[in-house]
Amino acid sequence: MTANAAAALEAAEGVAALGFGLYVGVETLLGEPHDPATAIGVTTLALAGGAGMLACARGLLRAEPWSRAPTVLTQLFALPIAWSLWQSEQYLIGVPLGVVAVLALVAVLAPPSTAWLVQDESDDGDNGDDDDAGGDDGDGAGGTGSADERPRSDA
Repeated sequence: MTANAAAALEAAEGVAALGFGLYVGVETLLGEPHDPATAIGVTTLALAGGAGMLACARGLLRAEPWSRAPTVLTQLFALPIAWSLWQSEQYLIGVPLGVVAVLALVAVLAPPSTAWLVQDESDDGDNGDDDDAGGDDGDGAGGTGSADERPRSDA
């Protein structure tokens, strides 16, 4: 399923970000960074970003709709990073990152993933017409108009 592929790609990026964050953090602690504040910031962002990507991957696997937008966003952020790495001749990192980002975008935006992640409200057996069954609709009119003539607030 495409949602599983998107989750796997997002998880791979999350693990890579965590690994990078740990590497920079250890190098910062053991070495003498040129700019310690920047090194600490990069470490923090990489660790937080990696944890977030892993959370999104878990959300994709559990069909949690919230996970789709941040997954798309992380891929959209990865593309310019991959391009920048390509331009700086860092092909070994830039090319795989770009390929993974494109594949993850295609997978998470594919129709089967959309169907998996975006559940229709009518799937729960409620057709949403219970509010229009008669009686007072809250406008003080006492339900004098027909249900078809009133504007629907649940649309």
